[in-house]
Amino acid sequence: MTGVTNEPRAASWLAAIWAARYRTPARFVALIALLLPWTTTGLTFALIPWLIAFAFVDLRAFPRSLLRPICLLPIALVALAAVGTLWSDAPWPERIHAIGPAAKLLVIPLLIYQFERWPYGHWVFSAFLASCAALMLYSFAVAIDPALSLKLYLSRGPFRVESGIAVRNYIDQSQEFALCVLALVYPVVSLLRQRRAATAALFAVLAIGFLANMIFVVVSRTALVTLPILVVLFALLYLRLRAALLAAGAMALSAVLLFGVSPHLRTTVAKFQADYETSVQDSQVSGMGSRLEYWRKSLRFIADAPLVGHGTGSIRGLFASVAADAKIDPLRGEIVSNPHNQTLSVAVQWGIVGVLILYALWFAHLSLFRGAGLASWIGLLVVVQNMLTSLLNTHLFDFTPGWIYVLGVGVAGGMALARKTQN
Repeated sequence: MTGVTNEPRAASWLAAIWAARYRTPARFVALIALLLPWTTTGLTFALIPWLIAFAFVDLRAFPRSLLRPICLLPIALVALAAVGTLWSDAPWPERIHAIGPAAKLLVIPLLIYQFERWPYGHWVFSAFLASCAALMLYSFAVAIDPALSLKLYLSRGPFRVESGIAVRNYIDQSQEFALCVLALVYPVVSLLRQRRAATAALFAVLAIGFLANMIFVVVSRTALVTLPILVVLFALLYLRLRAALLAAGAMALSAVLLFGVSPHLRTTVAKFQADYETSVQDSQVSGMGSRLEYWRKSLRFIADAPLVGHGTGSIRGLFASVAADAKIDPLRGEIVSNPHNQTLSVAVQWGIVGVLILYALWFAHLSLFRGAGLASWIGLLVVVQNMLTSLLNTHLFDFTPGWIYVLGVGVAGGMALARKTQN
């Protein structure tokens, strides 16, 4: 009798272990989301066990799922980057290295396939939110004492400790906090409509914490420009006309009041004009002025090879070929491998063909998130934020913003597709 009773028990344990193969990849994706705001190396190591765990799931329908535009276009952009090495004049190590920023897009089809089938996407969003909340609190501590910054221990190469920057840089931190603020707006509004005021208040306090950090501690100008646009997008999509107008008015009034009480915010806004004057009048390197110079030169490079560009990894060599003497003209003597605009970065390397694939990718992913639900809002938010910030940066190819895009589109895209299938 003992053997009989043990057999079903053993079978149930084996069944539980076998069923866990579906949850395990989701746990590793949640771990990646948890590490993303803090470390690049840790995220890279977390990818390896996730890929191993992913290989044990049911992949019979996977090849067919890759034929959808939402999956095929990221693959096409990476393939173009690989093929583009053939006509580039850059040294081969630079060509190979330049494929890397685009290669992360190959993860999107894997995530979509996984989270279209298994309902664990909320683990990923919760992990990212919790990690950003911890980073926000730590940022306040670093604002009080910059010596607490983890950059002292985690950063490689030259860096300087800045007030409020716990790890990496203020651009990545602002990108993450702005995303959390706007993502939290949806559950706050939904919970208030359900008369769950206590939970809504908890999320609202968290959103206010992120916003306060951006206003009084540190914020990027890119986030300042894009945040109001994304708020308006939410109001148009999810609020009635009267509520949307009230929200717009409240946002404008809040912006005026905050501008008056935050010296940090006033300094950040004033830097637009200061950068322009520094570059135009004094020919000195500055954030905005340098971008204008990068864009001017990039347009000239594109005109020289409009169809398929100059090839993968060619940007730095092109800037070096037209650089002035840096001692005489520091602004025009800069040699960079990043023109700080996603479209220009793609066009210089892969021409019109690359730009068409890039914009098709963005719009295919936008169309994926039509409809209601938190996953659709997060996915839409991630894509629109990436498109807007890519006007001033190469955020699809940069590490942290690029991985935010990959995780956001992959996880939310799979959840949105699953919801449409259930309906």
